[in-house]
Amino acid sequence: MQDTKRAQRIFLLLWTVVTAIKLLIAARLPLFVDEAFYWQEGRHLAAAYSDLPGLTAWMTRLGTEIGGQHALALRAPFLLLAALLPWLITHIASRWFGEAAGWRAGSLVVLMPLAGSLGILAVPDVPMAFATVLCLDAGARLLREIDAASAFELALGLTIGALSHYRFIGVIGVGMIALALLPQGRRVLRDPRVWVALAVGVAAWAPLVAWNLENADAGLRFQLVDRHPWAFQSTGWWFLVVQAGLVTPLLFFALIQVFVRSFRTGDGMPAQWRYFGLLGGVSTLGFFLLGFFADVERVSFHWPLPGYLPLLIAVPALLREWPRGLRIATWVLSGAGLLAVLGYYLVLSTPQWRERFAAEKFYPANFAGWEQLTAAVREEQARLPPGTTLLADNFKSGAELGFALDNPRIPVLDHPLNQKHGRAPQLKLWKLESDGSRSAPALLVVGTGDVQYKSLLAYYHQLCKKVGPLPPPRVVNVDHGHQRFLLFALTAGKSKGACTLPAFAWIDTPESKAATGRKFQVAGWAFKDGVGLKGVEVLLDGKPVAKARYGLSSTGTAAYWKISTDPNHPAVGFSADLDLAAAKPGRHWLGLRLHGQDGSVEDWSEQPLDLKE
Repeated sequence: MQDTKRAQRIFLLLWTVVTAIKLLIAARLPLFVDEAFYWQEGRHLAAAYSDLPGLTAWMTRLGTEIGGQHALALRAPFLLLAALLPWLITHIASRWFGEAAGWRAGSLVVLMPLAGSLGILAVPDVPMAFATVLCLDAGARLLREIDAASAFELALGLTIGALSHYRFIGVIGVGMIALALLPQGRRVLRDPRVWVALAVGVAAWAPLVAWNLENADAGLRFQLVDRHPWAFQSTGWWFLVVQAGLVTPLLFFALIQVFVRSFRTGDGMPAQWRYFGLLGGVSTLGFFLLGFFADVERVSFHWPLPGYLPLLIAVPALLREWPRGLRIATWVLSGAGLLAVLGYYLVLSTPQWRERFAAEKFYPANFAGWEQLTAAVREEQARLPPGTTLLADNFKSGAELGFALDNPRIPVLDHPLNQKHGRAPQLKLWKLESDGSRSAPALLVVGTGDVQYKSLLAYYHQLCKKVGPLPPPRVVNVDHGHQRFLLFALTAGKSKGACTLPAFAWIDTPESKAATGRKFQVAGWAFKDGVGLKGVEVLLDGKPVAKARYGLSSTGTAAYWKISTDPNHPAVGFSADLDLAAAKPGRHWLGLRLHGQDGSVEDWSEQPLDLKE
């Protein structure tokens, strides 16, 4: 009894503190681009969409209808489901392994980074995880006794899962395998009440099936073909490393042990333990194997969570057999892992902290810059002629600006990202895909980081063909330009003439993150297709410190950028000698200001520079 009360107090404390922290983060964290698109889908209510079934969009709509146009309101339904998840796990584990084990299983759900951080983002993984837990609870109850209540819970879980994501098909398949491997499970599968529940679950897929039939299987093609290479990739082995980190190593080992023990049949192990172990283990093993052929980045991140939840239920019973030191280490590591993940989200939600990650490979561009972009767009709209429309270059900017401006009808140009993320068919259905033609002035928003740098010049030329020569842009640099937007005030109708594009540049020396003395040379190249540049200034921490010598020979630049039309080629190199004796030692940011022959002034992205004493 004392052990149970202690486990209960720990669970209540952990759940309360973690839920409060998640609420704080969810209120401050800028919308992830997918969340913004789900909001846009919610403003175009339908039974299914090109990327997902309808439930995620419906939940975002419910949140904003109740709480208003705010990130916390949008995420509130997801936070609620995520907050209920540990309680459900506690309830299930208590039934089969005792109350103390139940509270500890709930605590593990709170502490495991993947599960504990669930709900901060409004993503389909939340209702899908909730549906998975309902189904595994119903399955465990059916193994003991087949009754109408358990069959109803199964039908409810199957319905929620079918409305959450295509991936839930895998949960259903693994659940059927787990039941078929158990003698009690085979008895369950022979009962007509269970098949009625399964029929209800199958019917819940009807909206998604209908959408695909009406749209040439665009959603299925994206989920099963377009996003996956379907070729062997040795990097699939990283699944074990990444997942061990996200679950925390000792807890990950415990999950594996639960799975292995589920194959034992002669030591009186409860059927429910075997069921939870098989359900979770087969699912996780399936994702591990899939990682060698599919979209490695996405498979190795959050997909396996539905498999971990049933395994977690049996972990407290397993940990009783471990030495006390290992048990304590498991709990401590899990807590540390959760703190690391929540800390990362907290950094993302704080601009001053997020800025420090600029120039790093893991810079969170999908969370950054939307407030600054919205402010700049509002300023430009205020000075442009009445009736000026807003035009985004891809679904990311369109959805994020749509949420910020409460306008779900922002037209979007055709863009590789729209195809890559499966959003192009949906934009066409909404009649929001623009070909660039217009009868009124337009403010075009272009995200420069949404195309690889090596492909950016070709993309700009395609953009010019769609909308005409690009006027001097307003540059919005966020976090030293590592999130960068260009705003173009386009006239009504497509202007004629040669393509004028934004400027390009590169600093050859010093390299990014270089450590230098106070005197050094900055050298590189810069060009601007259509009109050329007339000068380059060198900036330190956003302020001019030198005027570069521009027009030096740089034959390699034209050789690499073969389609460039800058009339100055090959004289597009620059150099400047800097003397920064007055600057403080430590981290600074080196940048360029590019002056075009057309009067444009564009600040280039900055790179970190460490000045020595």
